[in-house]
Amino acid sequence: MGYAKPTPIQEQAIPIILQNKDVIACAQTGTGKTAAYILPVLHKIIHTDHRHLNTLVIAPTRELAQQIDQQIEGFAYFTGVSSIPVYGGGDGATWDQQRKALDHGADIVIATPGRLIALLAGGTVKLQHLKHLILDEADRMLDMGFFDDIVRIISYLPAERQTLLFSATMPPRIRQLANKILNHPVEINISIAKPAEGILQQAYLVYDTQKVALLRKLLKEGAYSSVLIFASTKENVKKLDQTLRKAGLPVRAFHSDLEQTEREEIMRGFKSKQINIIIGTDVLSRGIDVEGISLVVNFDVPPDPEDYVHRVGRTARAETTGTAITFINDKDQRKFSSIENMIGATIPKLSLPESMGVAPLYQPEIRPKKTFDKKRTPHKGGSRSSGFRRR
Repeated sequence: MGYAKPTPIQEQAIPIILQNKDVIACAQTGTGKTAAYILPVLHKIIHTDHRHLNTLVIAPTRELAQQIDQQIEGFAYFTGVSSIPVYGGGDGATWDQQRKALDHGADIVIATPGRLIALLAGGTVKLQHLKHLILDEADRMLDMGFFDDIVRIISYLPAERQTLLFSATMPPRIRQLANKILNHPVEINISIAKPAEGILQQAYLVYDTQKVALLRKLLKEGAYSSVLIFASTKENVKKLDQTLRKAGLPVRAFHSDLEQTEREEIMRGFKSKQINIIIGTDVLSRGIDVEGISLVVNFDVPPDPEDYVHRVGRTARAETTGTAITFINDKDQRKFSSIENMIGATIPKLSLPESMGVAPLYQPEIRPKKTFDKKRTPHKGGSRSSGFRRR
């Protein structure tokens, strides 16, 4: 498969996992985390006398579950180890197919929390012989509100098991989860919360009215073979998709309103380079391992600094190089400053083309002015609770 030497996370994690110790591992995206936990687990499975459902991998999104399954299929090709992805979003036939596959048995199940809970409640999945529990992209699962679901899933598992928690960032909630479900874990930290060195990070100061024109110019004039654009909401994704299509750019929108078959079709086209530009929300910032993404554009500054790391981590994967460009409007400057503080670097602010007019000044220390309801008049003698005088 082209592996010549282990990445740092693989080099540190694999020996510990083979010693059957619990692990909490933090490493930036694109560093080979999946192989770090799957290779030693495969090694242990093929040396097991009695084969049952051995390993449960929990992932936050359908796309990541599918990707992990594909990687396992490659790693396990000559071992006879079987795996199945289990996720929602499909029709009744998909549900029936997943249930039958589980009935026939699989060594490894990769599941999203919601669908797994439904299967557990229906008695479809038997976990009494489980040896390994792996939480991949654990921070993202907590961001999506899956803390209680994970705790509920764990209530079905045998107490005697090895638990591996992998994450790209290490916020306090991850520590809380680790304390709850891991047993004296070994901790591994590889470049926490920093983008890969191969990413050329840049930014433009823009007003909202300048964003589309700048994006069109970058896409039409830049020599980018594969582009991923992040917008803050699916509504913004849809609007930007329509705008760029009218401008003659071959883009596709990726969002939660699409049917699962459409999402899979878009990802296949993107991986095969038949689709060159995708616009999506942060659902694309996790679990999208596509080779050769040359440009990531943050059309909107991400809401949390950790999201920035995940977004730009879609490029420059596996020691390659790529470019990440962020558009910073006047309201998001403090947010972007928090990103720079977290990654410990100042990202260069490029000048707008002269034809686009004047850009905002970068003044992140100044808070945006609050806008008051015009129907209310500020008055020092008004109600203490509101600070306004009734009219």
